[in-house]
Amino acid sequence: MKKYNVIVIGGGPAGIFAAGFAALQGAKVLLLEKNRRCGAKLLITGKGRCNVTNAEEDPRKFSTFFGRNGKSLLTALYAFGVTDTSSFFAQRGLLLKIERGGRVFPEKGKASDVQKVLDRFIGESEVELLTSCTVRKLHSEGGILSSIDTSAGQFSADRFIIATGGLSYPETGCTGDGYRWAEQTNHLLIAPEPALVPIHLTESWTRELCDINLKNIQISVQQNDKILTTRFGEAFFTRTGIGGPIILDMSAQIRDALKKGAVELLLDLKPAVTVDLFDKRLQRELAAHSNKIFRKSLGNLLPKDMIPLFIRLSEIDPEKKCHSVTKTERINLLSLFKKLRLEVSGVDGYRKAIVTSGGVSLQDIDMRSMRSKQISNLYFAGEMIDLDGPTGGYNLQLCWSTGYLAGVSAAGS
Repeated sequence: MKKYNVIVIGGGPAGIFAAGFAALQGAKVLLLEKNRRCGAKLLITGKGRCNVTNAEEDPRKFSTFFGRNGKSLLTALYAFGVTDTSSFFAQRGLLLKIERGGRVFPEKGKASDVQKVLDRFIGESEVELLTSCTVRKLHSEGGILSSIDTSAGQFSADRFIIATGGLSYPETGCTGDGYRWAEQTNHLLIAPEPALVPIHLTESWTRELCDINLKNIQISVQQNDKILTTRFGEAFFTRTGIGGPIILDMSAQIRDALKKGAVELLLDLKPAVTVDLFDKRLQRELAAHSNKIFRKSLGNLLPKDMIPLFIRLSEIDPEKKCHSVTKTERINLLSLFKKLRLEVSGVDGYRKAIVTSGGVSLQDIDMRSMRSKQISNLYFAGEMIDLDGPTGGYNLQLCWSTGYLAGVSAAGS
């Protein structure tokens, strides 16, 4: 049986960092990946562009985006933060750029260029990589892990790191293996759920508007006439509902609210102006087109492809002259611009989820080292722990930071 100082299970961002940095500390490291190559999920992140991190460099501010448990990430962020991530890639020839919302992407490249850097990192750090290797069983003796059975044989190590990801995008190999091993070794598992997912709506007309990107809009989540949360930014309609950055960031609250009852979204297409001001704008537009038919009067207010829908939803006769539009009809039209009601029918599943919420409980992990509190020679890193943030590069930075900390901790134990 071949023995190593550290065995890392999972060849995603967290696993690669854990393995590479453990090896740079002088450890003999084996990295196991069940796919034919590492980084299958990374290659599809950011629509193939890879949102590497977020520009927020202050660890304390950065940690707030992970909710009430975000402070637990501080040690990892101070050990390897946003500036360290940028430097890591820049030193290896991949410059990054900051885009809207602090999202950081490769300056001229794409996700495959990020993966090429990681592949080289594995090589330069002299990690032994074994792909197409399925881990079948973990063996423990006296409260520590001793060895693992795999499709390529049995291996032993002084310390082990599990970085197998969550359940999102199962076609990339994220099938919850790490969760099962965590439970088998007496770790508390917070029930995993799909996070950062599109929303399904009962309205069937959304499929007509799939090519329209809605920018600078506002969407509120409402239940029982109470506003639960509001976001401003970008969204887009899908064949079955609505997606986009602000929708993804609200999806967890929508998912939880649906467990209690009906939920609707209120879409404001013109959030920069008040209802009264936009009503005056509507009156001016109708007056300017006074002798024209209604269906030709909305060109200054809506994208061309949305006009037929608004005419239909307003229930105003499209052939009616604008000077004949009644006050009641105008007020109904106004509500479509400022408070378009969308009925939520559900949230998407793991196949469309960007990340997984839940996972190995933080109560069972020493977040100063990423070491398990149940198994003294076991470490966790990445998406499989019970921390998840919004869109914008936060979740990948979690992988870089916890992967680094787990790697150097395991190598130095």
